Amino acid sequence: MKFNFRLFWRTFYRSFFDSKNTPARLTKKRLAFLALFYAVWPLGQIAHWFFFRLDDLLFPAYKNQAIEKPLFILGNFRSGSTFLHRLLSRDAETFTSLTTWDIYLTPSVTQKKITQLVARLDNKYLGGVLHRALFAFDRATLGKLKIHPISFFQPEEDENIHLHIWDGFFVTFLFPFMDEFPDYIHFDQALSAEHKRRIMTFYKSMLQRHLYANGAKYFVAKNPAFSAKIETLVEFFPDARILYLARNPLDMLPSTVSWINYARSQFTGPNAGYIYIDEILEMTAHWYRHPLRYIDAHPSPRNLIVNYDDLIQRPEAVIRGFYEQFGYPDKPGLPVIIDQAVKETLTFNSDHSYSYERMGFTREEIVERYRDIFERFGFETRDEEALISVPRLQLER
Repeated sequence: MKFNFRLFWRTFYRSFFDSKNTPARLTKKRLAFLALFYAVWPLGQIAHWFFFRLDDLLFPAYKNQAIEKPLFILGNFRSGSTFLHRLLSRDAETFTSLTTWDIYLTPSVTQKKITQLVARLDNKYLGGVLHRALFAFDRATLGKLKIHPISFFQPEEDENIHLHIWDGFFVTFLFPFMDEFPDYIHFDQALSAEHKRRIMTFYKSMLQRHLYANGAKYFVAKNPAFSAKIETLVEFFPDARILYLARNPLDMLPSTVSWINYARSQFTGPNAGYIYIDEILEMTAHWYRHPLRYIDAHPSPRNLIVNYDDLIQRPEAVIRGFYEQFGYPDKPGLPVIIDQAVKETLTFNSDHSYSYERMGFTREEIVERYRDIFERFGFETRDEEALISVPRLQLER
């Protein structure tokens, strides 16, 4: 495993000495973030890498941990992947995922074992007081973010795990100097074989550590960024199940523009209007076409394309269908799990509202840009543009 020190240095240098005329210019907000980040993150990484090394001494068997039939949910951002991911996580007898806690605080086996021991002692001798305090802190802090419901205890996009080697798409949310980064948007084609191997070897080891520490189940991950690396993903996980979610570009694109601008502005900004438009247009087009071309060229019962509309209109049928197709055990209580997941999404209100025009698009331009996607899935092209408001059912996450 290798940390990308060069990229870490370059993002540090650009942040303090070459950020003028970039979205990450040195405003008071940006300086406050940088001060906090560089006071906390390097020390945290030293601790994490110490524990990674300790894993090799105390729990070397994790390296032989099998990863059987992992499920990877792909597709563009804002296409229902978070809803499906968290719905499946409720089937805890079958699936396991990396939570926010796993990703940022306990990525190693040793750290997981320590927290498991503390949790048992807290439950046995303190009546769960530590757990209740952590839960209250979780709601008071992460629960206020409006990106999507975030919690220490909820599954999260494990693309974030690459922050520990400073070599992944999500680093760009903290340091949006796009000219410094490898072309993660075109991962399969743009990165060298050695670079892809380094990144994916680390990712695989993180999954092995998680399964070893938590008991072997079927691992499920949702990562829109994995749409760019579907070929490499299957190479490293030949037993993988791929589920690709496709949503109408008229809904996906403006929601993605809003979401990426909101997410990056938490660490930069404020910026006037919507930015990153060219990047998002290229990203969304490629993340539609590249995985679809791969799946078309590799027909297999291990791959499945799901229309977003089918997922929200008949979720039980869709989920039971891929349970059977992918060889996961039948779940008699699935209707209850689905009902609970839908109720949870209805309780989350987003502040985002947006229209095509404010982003510089027209309906006709979007339809033309993604014409092949509209034709393939029969998505409605609509005669008139309507304001898209998120506080409806949050399946677009």
